Amino acid sequence: MTPTKIFFVKGVGVHKERLASFELALRDAGIEKFNLVYVSSIFPPNCQIISKEDGLKQLSPGQIIFCVMARNETNEPNRLVSAAIGLAIPHDRTIYGYLAEHHAFGEKGELAGEYAEDLAATMLAMTLGIPFDPNQAWEEREQIYKASGHIIRTMHTVQSAEGNKDGLWTSVIAVAIFI
Repeated sequence: MTPTKIFFVKGVGVHKERLASFELALRDAGIEKFNLVYVSSIFPPNCQIISKEDGLKQLSPGQIIFCVMARNETNEPNRLVSAAIGLAIPHDRTIYGYLAEHHAFGEKGELAGEYAEDLAATMLAMTLGIPFDPNQAWEEREQIYKASGHIIRTMHTVQSAEGNKDGLWTSVIAVAIFI
């Protein structure tokens, strides 16, 4: 079974119980009614990115769905948490790409998202044999990857939040859902 479609969601939840906080993050993302099975980070060949709205229409409550999930949580007041999924798609859509999850503390959302995107692109670049200097900044490597003609697109989805000021659990998720 190879997925042919993928969509991305994100969410945040706050509650006195850790599990309930996670449940609220799932609700915020719109995926609380599915049975989630976590898989590793391969973007299938010829997989199509669709909108969250289109993706949710194709699923039924109780359905088992495969996903790549980044998840983080804290009960420390004002502690910044983030969860991000990065994606790198090869120019040749008949070969696989990469998804990368990143979970961070004290890192703003955009930075966490760029880090996850960088991870996915770097994994794909290594697979494709694209030469690069790992010490270069992401922006420089991104240009090298795309200029090589082998990586056509990179992107990320990220959710960040500050821990609840009263010490309630705060959960964040970023999820790639396969169909």
